[in-house]
Amino acid sequence: MGIAVQAQDTVYGRGAASLHVRLEHTDDGRWTLDAEAQTDHDGAVNQWCDRKLDRGMYRIVFGTDPYFVGLGLRAAYPEIVVTFRVLDETAVGNILVLLSPHSFSAYFGSLS
Repeated sequence: MGIAVQAQDTVYGRGAASLHVRLEHTDDGRWTLDAEAQTDHDGAVNQWCDRKLDRGMYRIVFGTDPYFVGLGLRAAYPEIVVTFRVLDETAVGNILVLLSPHSFSAYFGSLS
């Protein structure tokens, strides 16, 4: 399974560009870094769509504190963590996060 990630800034109604994002998996109860990226101008990370993710638990960590500080705002959540389970290695998952300084909403779906 691969994963597509998108972060939308609900304050300004646009993609959260240049947001630091980490992909991690659990290994014997500890989180291990798989990949890091910055969102593009649309708030997307598409380079992980072709990445092979084996079955198991993963998480995506969005570095929201530096993002909002860069906009002159203070964030209640310094990072947003979305944990998910890979059940089908052949699918491409899709994670969409709507974020603001004091709230967030996450969606997990499939692109395939």
